[in-house]
Amino acid sequence: MDVLELARRLAGLGQTQEAQNAYTLAIEGADPAGKLEAAAYIFQSGGDYRISYTCFRNLYNEGHYRKETFDIMTQAFYEPNVKALKKRYEKNCRLLAKYPYLFRKDFLPFQDLPIRFYPYDDNGYVPFFAAEERFGDYVNLKYPAVSRNFFKDLEKPVLADGVTSQYELEYLNDNVRDSVRVGRENHVYLHYGDWGTFCAYLQLWNLRPLLEEKKLVFLIGDELALYPIDFKARFGIDYSQYQPQPVAIREVSRLIWHTQLSAHNGGDFFNEIFDGHPNLLALPSILFNEVEETVASIRRLLKESKSEEELLSGWNQGGRKRILELYRMGNPTDKDILAGIYLANKIAKSGLDQNSRIAPALFFQPHFEDIVYKLEGAEDGRVSIGAEAAKELRRCRFLKEFPYIKTFTPMRRMTTSYGGTVQYMYQMSKQMEAAEAADPKRKKTVVGDEISDRILNRSFMIDPEERLFQDSILVRFEDAKLNPKATFTALAAFLDLPYTPSMTECTQGGQPLSYGGYIAGGFDTAPVYKVYDEFAGGAERYYIEYFMRDAYARYGYDFHYYDGAPMDEARAKELIAGFTTLNGYIRETWKKVADSAAVLKKNGVPVPPEEMEEARRELVEKHIRELSETRLKIAKVLLRGPRLVNQAGRPLRFMPMLEPDPALLEAPLYH
Repeated sequence: MDVLELARRLAGLGQTQEAQNAYTLAIEGADPAGKLEAAAYIFQSGGDYRISYTCFRNLYNEGHYRKETFDIMTQAFYEPNVKALKKRYEKNCRLLAKYPYLFRKDFLPFQDLPIRFYPYDDNGYVPFFAAEERFGDYVNLKYPAVSRNFFKDLEKPVLADGVTSQYELEYLNDNVRDSVRVGRENHVYLHYGDWGTFCAYLQLWNLRPLLEEKKLVFLIGDELALYPIDFKARFGIDYSQYQPQPVAIREVSRLIWHTQLSAHNGGDFFNEIFDGHPNLLALPSILFNEVEETVASIRRLLKESKSEEELLSGWNQGGRKRILELYRMGNPTDKDILAGIYLANKIAKSGLDQNSRIAPALFFQPHFEDIVYKLEGAEDGRVSIGAEAAKELRRCRFLKEFPYIKTFTPMRRMTTSYGGTVQYMYQMSKQMEAAEAADPKRKKTVVGDEISDRILNRSFMIDPEERLFQDSILVRFEDAKLNPKATFTALAAFLDLPYTPSMTECTQGGQPLSYGGYIAGGFDTAPVYKVYDEFAGGAERYYIEYFMRDAYARYGYDFHYYDGAPMDEARAKELIAGFTTLNGYIRETWKKVADSAAVLKKNGVPVPPEEMEEARRELVEKHIRELSETRLKIAKVLLRGPRLVNQAGRPLRFMPMLEPDPALLEAPLYH
């Protein structure tokens, strides 16, 4: 019995849910008649309408049952919403009829619009192109992503062709500075090749808030030749009479979030490249908890100050200006406070062009002292992996309050990054020995179980519904080092920034950097090839490559240690027993913890002084055994090939990877 026949039998027996499931499976391989039958049953029985909707649309476009599918689509999805579409269209037409910077006013009758928009869900539509008798692809005009490099060249006013996204229209309106504030003509020119298409999108846009500042200029068809308009000659407005104004706190609405995928991923290199950019407020990596504490302390100060005089005491000139600006807002958001902090900081605005056509983005790289990932669920073949740091970010108010967010994540070859992290932890442990000896109560700095953290770190996999990652990209550290111009040109385009001379050198606070000791900084390519043999053993690197093999494949890394052999529990256990390099550093640094214990107990009884040395050794070995047991438990879960989900059970996807500009490649791509 095939699936379609099974679905019919289940439907005949009244087993609706089971029949819906069977019909859903049947759609994939059925002929057009079977697809129509399946879609109709799912829809009529109250199943997932999106399955039926998609099937009806595809059948129509493929030329099957066109009358039937079109009638269903129109009656079920279009007609119940047509009044709302018409109302919005007529409202936008009335607004534009009075708008000075749309030069054509012959709006089409609603029934003559060339595109019908069929609602698909709460967020988007499927367009129907009447002249072509074709349904298009799903569009969500509010999806929070910027699709192109609008701000590539800021020599002239911004010109954008065919922008239909409501989100992008708002983004342009909010990030291009007002002509009065920059003392020159600085409108946003929006060009649309076809008047009918422009009119059609008036069914969907909310134009009222976009037209209030009269910042947008709409050009239709051949009107493109008017760009840029001489506003003094045409409208009698001379913007050069206005004094350019410094960037105001509320002008900062865009966040570029540089995420910390893991330790020693080359994040400082990216910070040094973006430092001093004329369109960024940028600081080096800063501890996230310190940022939150500073925002909270300024909020308390604003609330508790009874006068401007009391508020301003103790601030330098730059700080006085920004704290006063916040105070006069009355009710600043956490985002406003963070923007004020950056605007008051000389390093953050070291390269800032105060007279740029666009408001600066706030470049933010929060740092965490330790990012530890844990298995948070392993049910029904689904696994959730999380870290407290990620939860802190989701709870953060100022991140949520930025309306425009671009996210990028540097990734470095995982075995290399792992070795660098072990080296750093060991060096820090040695450096802190004197301070720890002077203060016996001080927490000891030790080497942690970096290998477990490494294979559980799946932060390159994202939930596409997570706001912070809806417009995100992953950038390979090796590409940035070996092909900096190609990589950073592409990254600037993704971040919607101009690629500027400031991005051709590494600076901090706008000043060139010098590197000493073992640090190979700047554009030195040595970190690409460093293998950290003394800090990463062969078994450890084999183990990492095996359990991260999907990431290696997705992001173009070849295996250097894993030989492609199958893995089972016995082999995993054998490898774990071979983690002698990492265990050696853990054993050495954990000895400090054991040696600092004034009292140790065995079976609840204090160990006598003559047995303390042996008890301390056993304490360290017990810790190593417990780590090995935990590693094996993790390996058992991962060997089952679980589906990775977020805490709500939604499947995770790989973050897209940035492709360097191929025309600018100077060296072969790294493997």
